[in-house]
Amino acid sequence: MELLRKSFYERDPGVVAQQLLGNRLIRRLEGKTLEGLIVETEAYYSSKDPASRAYHGMKRYNKSMWDESGNIFIYNVHNYWMFNIVAHESGKVGAVLLRAIEPIKGIDIMKANRRIEDVRLLTSGPGRLSRALKIDKSLNNSSVTSNKNSVFVTKNLMKFEVETSHRIGVRIDLDKELRFYIKGNKFVSS
Repeated sequence: MELLRKSFYERDPGVVAQQLLGNRLIRRLEGKTLEGLIVETEAYYSSKDPASRAYHGMKRYNKSMWDESGNIFIYNVHNYWMFNIVAHESGKVGAVLLRAIEPIKGIDIMKANRRIEDVRLLTSGPGRLSRALKIDKSLNNSSVTSNKNSVFVTKNLMKFEVETSHRIGVRIDLDKELRFYIKGNKFVSS
């Protein structure tokens, strides 16, 4: 398992969001390993992005978006934790929201965490993903670039076709399509 290094995340959030697709998200939880293929992401930028948590400038809840690339940024929407990875070039602001993964390992634990049986519904959406992997605010500011962390991302070599769209659930969006997903993957959120 080769980790994605900090330099991977020190780039434009749109580039990082697209290139995270197909890599593996690993979650160590209570001595077990949960794993999934990243199949859907969204990129968010600075105060010039009306859908971004950074839109109104730095606050206590969004300070992580200015921190080190490769760190985890967690915030809450409608009682669901949103799992983001900070991604930006030096001196800039940004993050990538992980919207969906294809479960690979630890599926029974994910089912128990979500209290559902339908595998397709386990992680197809950012709130579902966080609940299935028991991701919460306690992981905020930890790094996905170290396999000593309980959450990290590793490289995975596979071929697939990428599709894009505007981000989901935002009232005002940028002209650029910043949602990326693996074409035809049944775990992409709808």
